[in-house]
Amino acid sequence: MGVSKVDGRLHLNMDSHSDGFTYVKSVAGLMDNPASLSWTASRFGAPQSTMDGLALTSQFTYPQFISTPEGKLQLSYRVAVSGNGRNALAEYDGSAWSNLGEWSSSTGTYTSEHGSSTARNMYLHGIDYDRGGRLHSFFTWREQNGSVMCSGGGITNHDTGYVYSDDRGRTWRNNAGTVVGTTGGSDKVAVTDSGLVIDALNPDHSLMNQESQFTDSAGLPHAIISYVPGRFGQCTTNYVADRTANGRAFHLRKNSSGTWQKTEIPVPLNSSQRTKLILDKYDNAYAIFPFCRIAGASKASGYSDWAVLYDGVTAGLNAFGEVVIDETRVGQDNFLSIMYQEKSSGTTPSALRNLNFRLPA
Repeated sequence: MGVSKVDGRLHLNMDSHSDGFTYVKSVAGLMDNPASLSWTASRFGAPQSTMDGLALTSQFTYPQFISTPEGKLQLSYRVAVSGNGRNALAEYDGSAWSNLGEWSSSTGTYTSEHGSSTARNMYLHGIDYDRGGRLHSFFTWREQNGSVMCSGGGITNHDTGYVYSDDRGRTWRNNAGTVVGTTGGSDKVAVTDSGLVIDALNPDHSLMNQESQFTDSAGLPHAIISYVPGRFGQCTTNYVADRTANGRAFHLRKNSSGTWQKTEIPVPLNSSQRTKLILDKYDNAYAIFPFCRIAGASKASGYSDWAVLYDGVTAGLNAFGEVVIDETRVGQDNFLSIMYQEKSSGTTPSALRNLNFRLPA
């Protein structure tokens, strides 16, 4: 779901995973006057299988809308499939969608101590603009060939990488500022490019993909990554069981001197699933774990004082797994707003609930 500020429309992209998609958009101005207009189906056009006539790909996955500083709306998505896919961008300028093209590569050879792989996809931890207009993205690679792992029960994700763009996603630079890819061009961001990896890790630790990222008030990027640390062994054989038993989340960030720092959050995952990250207006950090458990750390401490602030398990929420964060409310309303689903059994439906915490004023 995204909003094109240039014309006040709400856009929705639905029902996709390595196949087609469904797209609808509202009438112009709906988001400019949400209280004065009726929210009915008539405010939206007919469902489409293209972006207003723009056919992107027959294997479409992971749509994410991004508002540009000028009020345009971009769509990040993956072309093709897990282990052999490419990231791409499209853009809406208030009158039409255009396809900017692919910007990551699935080719090249990656070799671990166990074997090699010649195909992969880049899984994004996020993609968003900071206040200064820089587009940031943390990522991990997933290899197609399982021979790169110590055990077939793991997952082939390896390394945490970082790229940024200062021209609205047209070209991509590594941490040192070197151009490593051009959207829609022949030179795409590839596993063989130098300077991409900011936290190295081989595929033997069940590193999670698509976790979370956030930029602070100074435009410095932060991310949450999680895996099974080496102190619990150098080979995960069942990624669900091993992450649940021994997985840990880490706060990875660039400091004001340009150095990357990583801090282990002293809270067991107790889950195979993902943790979310937000920063308040003072740049204090909050990690929202599965089952609505929240830990926080202060900027003043250098993010060294991580502690549990709320435990949805002991509070009896009966929350199921991963949660969804309304990132817009963090900045606009000074609230941490969490959507979670209650646990259920079999095919019995369960409730979706919203949990709200007021952030420091």
